[in-house]
Amino acid sequence: MDLGSVNWLAVVVCVVVSMVSGSLWYNPKTFFPAWWHGIGKSGEPGMQGNMGMTWALTVLSSFVQAVAMSFMVDSMGSTTAGSGALTGFMLWLGFIAPTYLVNKLFAGHGLKVWAIEVGNHLVNFLLFGAILGAWQ
Repeated sequence: MDLGSVNWLAVVVCVVVSMVSGSLWYNPKTFFPAWWHGIGKSGEPGMQGNMGMTWALTVLSSFVQAVAMSFMVDSMGSTTAGSGALTGFMLWLGFIAPTYLVNKLFAGHGLKVWAIEVGNHLVNFLLFGAILGAWQ
């Protein structure tokens, strides 16, 4: 893994895309109400815990995912948006979807919460792969 091979501007774009897609995905007019109810919460959501730390770790997580995706897109020889998106899909299918499934089932959250959460990750992994593949 050569950090010099990472397109850092593309990684930053991926992080921004992740923040935008997450804010749309978990918007009160989209999936947030179903997700909130599905995880057993009721009433209006409030700011819980240290939100500064929550946002910092969210951005850091997106950054780590984008860098890792950059390595994978590069190692798979993905040089187009389509091949990058396929790499993102396969990583999502092999690692994200099954891991979340087990976690959600044992947590008692069920398939609806699983679908909402992994759906957001699917969108991000497809977009990350497409951006990084096209930006080779």
